Amino acid sequence: MRAVGLYEYGGPEVLQLLEVPETHAGEGEVRIRIHAATVNPTDVGARDGRRADYQKDTPPPYVPGMEAAGIIDEVGSGVPDRLKLGDPVVGIVVPLGTHGAYREQIVLDARSVVHAPAGASHFEAATLPMNGLTARKSLDELGLTEGQVLAVTGAAGAYGGYVIQLAKAEGLTVIADASPQDEELVASLGADIVVRRGDDVASRFREHFPEGVDGLADGAVLNEKAIPAVRDGGAFTSLRAFIGEPQRDIHFTATMVRSYVHEWEKLDRLRQQVENGELTLRVAEVYPPEKAPDAHRRLEAGGTRGRLVLGFGPDYLP
Repeated sequence: MRAVGLYEYGGPEVLQLLEVPETHAGEGEVRIRIHAATVNPTDVGARDGRRADYQKDTPPPYVPGMEAAGIIDEVGSGVPDRLKLGDPVVGIVVPLGTHGAYREQIVLDARSVVHAPAGASHFEAATLPMNGLTARKSLDELGLTEGQVLAVTGAAGAYGGYVIQLAKAEGLTVIADASPQDEELVASLGADIVVRRGDDVASRFREHFPEGVDGLADGAVLNEKAIPAVRDGGAFTSLRAFIGEPQRDIHFTATMVRSYVHEWEKLDRLRQQVENGELTLRVAEVYPPEKAPDAHRRLEAGGTRGRLVLGFGPDYLP
């Protein structure tokens, strides 16, 4: 079975087509014939060695990829009736060794899999699980209530866009950052106020909310540079495991999506929100597996709006 992976850490050029053993669904598991797998910043860290600690007890090759869409082609015993052979589904993946989403088939715990949003292509559907659950986790960490103010950095990205849309669905006021070319996009996602992005964005947030915002989701990974935007006693959640120094009674958390990988009800709720028009699935470009290095190069170059996707199977159109 084909996969895209690496034997040694390095630049995009280390990614190559591999042959990996076929696996079968066991108790409580389903096997998915993958049609689409997204390319995320986490995958870059898995490739260049920044996330090597996760693999330190596992020999190479390593296959990246945390979210995928496809068709169930095998169902193990004890799987609930909600999942059946032939269903189009999406799943969130915790990569380990060759168990990553950049492959033609993958076996997942049924609790990590739900139906794909109706009417979405495999490429579109693949952008939902990891990024959507990460955004959901961030809002749960912040714990804001209807009417409070949320600031979002990195708002034009996949994570930031989902945070905005989920926050608006919950009645929050959203102030978000954007470059000039992305202001219209960020506003279309539902942001009430859009300010210019940059390392000093906290001061621009404060221009609109002098006492500070109630919570901040730091998709741009500004870390300590974004903290001044938060009011005393507010909340701040980060990506990449950053936790701010104790100050002003701010509640600091790091959003770690792995704690939600078996929360299928949360993922299924995201599916429903896509179908209801509350969430927008955004695909930037689709690449064939052999062009995975090019997809990583483009992601690292920055400025991608929507997700880059690797397409597997007969429905891939180059």
